[in-house]
Amino acid sequence: MTLFLGIDAGGTSSKSRLTDEHGNILGSGHAGPANTRIGLDALHATLLDVSMQAIQAAGLSTEDTGKIRCGMGIAGITRMGMKPKIQALTFPFANVQLTSDAMIANFGAHMGGDGAILIIGTGSVGLVKRGEDSFSIGGYGFPISDEGSGAALGLSAIRHALRALDGRTRPSPLSQAVTKQFDHAIPRVIAWMDDAAPGDYASFAPLVMDYADLGDEIALSIVRDAALHVERFIETILSRGAPRCVLMGGLAERMRPWLRVRIVAQLQDALGDALDGALILAGRPIGSGASRR
Repeated sequence: MTLFLGIDAGGTSSKSRLTDEHGNILGSGHAGPANTRIGLDALHATLLDVSMQAIQAAGLSTEDTGKIRCGMGIAGITRMGMKPKIQALTFPFANVQLTSDAMIANFGAHMGGDGAILIIGTGSVGLVKRGEDSFSIGGYGFPISDEGSGAALGLSAIRHALRALDGRTRPSPLSQAVTKQFDHAIPRVIAWMDDAAPGDYASFAPLVMDYADLGDEIALSIVRDAALHVERFIETILSRGAPRCVLMGGLAERMRPWLRVRIVAQLQDALGDALDGALILAGRPIGSGASRR
């Protein structure tokens, strides 16, 4: 029996799922970031690691990997010249198909059918699929893009916290919670910034959302601004002819209550997740439906 392995390699974490042709889950795995920004060697190692976790969880041997058809959705693969470099990497599978993490999320949300997604996680990107055509909206990378994302929320929180330490603005419970992580010392913030990745900024997003829920003035301002960006994304996606739109990503459920009712009313539920999309990319029959245990 042919086996199918799906991998969702994102900016914050990577996940894998191994199924049979009927969609029954045989094993899964979880590892750290696996986007192209970490470098090819680190990316290759993480992809192999998360793959082997699923294979070992299924109780398969090394020889069984030759029966596996694999689909990988990798954050940053659309960067110039990146896909050919990843295609040149060695994997022990019968077949490997590659695309972006956004595309597998779209495949999963609509189980291979037409539609659009807006991913709000570490970054943000809209992706519309109509027949054989697809195009993205936004998602050009942090900090020049990724509006409404976790990284954008974190960046705004850090900026406010620094201004509060300078005395340029009033401290708030949010700014104090942020600067506490740096012992309220600006040099520590700067040292952190020198090596901070988008995921590091996004790690502050739950804090921003929590303080917005508590009524913190600055947190409210940050979240409301992010919600406006998300709404504009959705309006643009629908105006481009998408038959249905799904809000996805780690920040999606927390952001949904901040959106206007008429915007939320235009959203649809996902039929599957990004790993289902990766499995569809790998060649698993679409008629098998979403993965199941």
